[in-house]
Amino acid sequence: MNAAPLTGIRVLDLTRVLAGPHCTRMLLDMGAEVIKVEPPEGDITRATSPRINSIASYFAQQNAGKRCISLDLGVAEGRDLLARLADTCDVLVENFRPGVMDRLGLGADVLRARNPRLIVASISGYGQDGPWAQRRAYASVVQAETGITRSQGDGRGTDDYSNDRHSHADVYTALECASAVLAALFQRERTGVGERIDVSMAQTMLYVNEHAHDALWDHDVAPFTVRSFGTEAFPVVTAANGDHVVISGHPAENMTFDYYMRSIGRPELCAEPRFATVNSRMEHIDDIQRLIHDWAGTMPDPEAIEAAMAANNLAVGRLRTMREVCATEWADDRDAVVPVSDRGDGVIRVPNSPWRFESSDVAVRGEPRFRGEDNRTVLSELLDLDDAELDRLEAAAVISSRIPRR
Repeated sequence: MNAAPLTGIRVLDLTRVLAGPHCTRMLLDMGAEVIKVEPPEGDITRATSPRINSIASYFAQQNAGKRCISLDLGVAEGRDLLARLADTCDVLVENFRPGVMDRLGLGADVLRARNPRLIVASISGYGQDGPWAQRRAYASVVQAETGITRSQGDGRGTDDYSNDRHSHADVYTALECASAVLAALFQRERTGVGERIDVSMAQTMLYVNEHAHDALWDHDVAPFTVRSFGTEAFPVVTAANGDHVVISGHPAENMTFDYYMRSIGRPELCAEPRFATVNSRMEHIDDIQRLIHDWAGTMPDPEAIEAAMAANNLAVGRLRTMREVCATEWADDRDAVVPVSDRGDGVIRVPNSPWRFESSDVAVRGEPRFRGEDNRTVLSELLDLDDAELDRLEAAAVISSRIPRR
C-alpha cells in the first residue's frame, strides 16, 4: 500500500465550525498533516451536544486526527508564532470575516512574502471584496440569499418557508475549497509558487445549483412541460407495509412515462390519447400520480417496488433514517461509518471519507484532540522552542490548553 496522496503536505487550519473544518478534514483524510489553530475559547463546536469526556461528537466528526494548538492572536507573540508556523506549511485555510487576517498583520500578502510556496485559501460568505463582503454569513443565511430556501419551499408547493436543518452552503463550499487547494498544489508543482484562493459560499451555492440555468432563462417556455427535470414531482409512495419509497424519474417525461406504466402493469395506458405527449401528461399529472400511488399500496414492501421499477430502468430508494442506512450491509461493506476514540474507553462513530484509492490509504484516522493538547509537540518540532520558552508562553497565556483530567 502506497502512502496517502497528500503525505508530506502540511496544512495550517485557522477555521471553525463547518465549512473550513470539513475542507481541511478532506485534506487530512487524503494524507495531509493538519494543524488546527484555535483561539483561547476554542472552536464553538466543542461546546455542542452530544458529548462525552469533554469531546463533542460534532467536533470529532470534522476534526478527528488534526493536531490541535491554541494561540492568542490578540497579542503580538501569538501572531508571531502563527506567522512562523505558516513559514513551515504548504497550505493555510481560514474562514474569518474578510479583512481580519490583514488587520492581524497575517494577510496573504504578508505570509506569502515570507513563504512564497504557501497556498492561502479564504472562505467567506460573499467573497473577500465587493459590496457584501462585510455581511455576516452562515449557511442558513446564504441559502436564503441564493434562492435555495425559496426553491425548496416552492418545490413543496408551500409558501410556509423554513430553514433546512442541513448546512448545504457550508459543506458544498468545503468541497469547492478543497478542490481549489488540490488544484493549487498541482499548479505549484509546475510554477514553484503558491496561490491566493478566495471561495465564496454564495457563489458556491449558485455554482452547485443544477436548476440555476432554468431560473435565469429569459425566453418563453411551452406550457405543461417538464422543466429542468422537475425532481419535486418524482413520486414518494407508500408500500403496503407502511415504508416510504422515492422513485427517480418524472412520470410525464418521454420514455419515463412508459417505464412507469409497464412497471405498474398498465402498459395499455401508453397508447391512451390523454397520455400521448409530455404536454397532455402534464395536464393529467395528478391522474398519473394516483395510478402510481395506488399501485404502490398493493406492493408488500420497498423491495417489491424496487424490483418492479428496476425491471424498467427506474431507480428506487427507501426513506431511511441516518441510523438505518448506517446499519445496512452496504454501509458495513463500504466501511461507510468508522469509530474514533471518545478519549475515554469508548468510541464515537463518524462517516468515513467517500473515496477509495486502489493503492493508497485514504480514510479517517486519528483521534479528536483537546484544545491546545498539541501546543508543546507542534511548537517544539516545527519552531524548535525549548521547555523554558514554552513554559514562559504558557504563563503569559500566549498559548493555552484545556485538557480535562481523567
